[in-house]
Amino acid sequence: MSIAATVVIALFGIVFGLASGSFSIMFDGVYSLLDASMSVLALLVVNLIASYSASAGLSRRLHERFTMGFWHLEPIVLGLNGTMLIGVSVYALINALSSLLGEGRDLAFGWAIVYAAVTLPTCILMVAVERRANRRIKSEFVQLDGQSWMISGCITAALLVAFCIGFGVQGTEWEWISPYIDPAVLALVCIVIIPIPIATVRQALSDILLLTPQDLKQHVDAVAQAFVTKYGLVTYRAYVARVGRSREIELYFIVPVDAPARTIAQWDALRDEVGEALGPDSSDRWLTIVFTGDMEWAD
Repeated sequence: MSIAATVVIALFGIVFGLASGSFSIMFDGVYSLLDASMSVLALLVVNLIASYSASAGLSRRLHERFTMGFWHLEPIVLGLNGTMLIGVSVYALINALSSLLGEGRDLAFGWAIVYAAVTLPTCILMVAVERRANRRIKSEFVQLDGQSWMISGCITAALLVAFCIGFGVQGTEWEWISPYIDPAVLALVCIVIIPIPIATVRQALSDILLLTPQDLKQHVDAVAQAFVTKYGLVTYRAYVARVGRSREIELYFIVPVDAPARTIAQWDALRDEVGEALGPDSSDRWLTIVFTGDMEWAD
């Protein structure tokens, strides 16, 4: 639904941008078209992750080539999306500043007002729909997409106010500001929206680089240390990473070399105990628990 609405708005913006001579409207259209292409890519990734988690809908070849799943694609897409949106906004800001330092840009305010008046309600509707849906879904993809609709709505609202002002000053002593309204609003909008995707890009880079989330690491350390104390083990080693919405945890418990033998069922019961202490099991958690008497296996 979001992709279809974005494509329509994008084409609508490009056509009306050309008709009115407004670079800010064309920027809005290009921004939306870029966002739609990223949404298509995000939807494909989400389907891959969901199909792998459910072990359904994937070919045997994909299962064999991606034995550890597709969670690593999520931060890549989020980072690419945020970076491209920042890049487009920086380019538009440079063009807007160039026009402001020159003679501005004349445009047909009537066409521009029609575009903004039609687009703004669509953006507001999509923000409401996606926020409501994401209360249940809790997806970073949907959150970022809703954020993009909010940005587009802010852009459109700013354009509508500016175009109304430009239309109102026609034939008055303030008509000289008309050529500067379009680039001025575009520059202001770009300055506001450029920082918005930065947090998403930063988090995506953290996931791609496998930076350890401190809160998760502290929780895993607390559980592992309590387990070591309870069963009189030597020590442990914990390796933790966040990749998209997945949590990857590797725990190595060092068992005394003279510890009494246990059956496989008993070792599995110990693993179950650790897993339950770490939190509820889910398809988003990749948990490995190893018992060994040799520290080299843990380091």
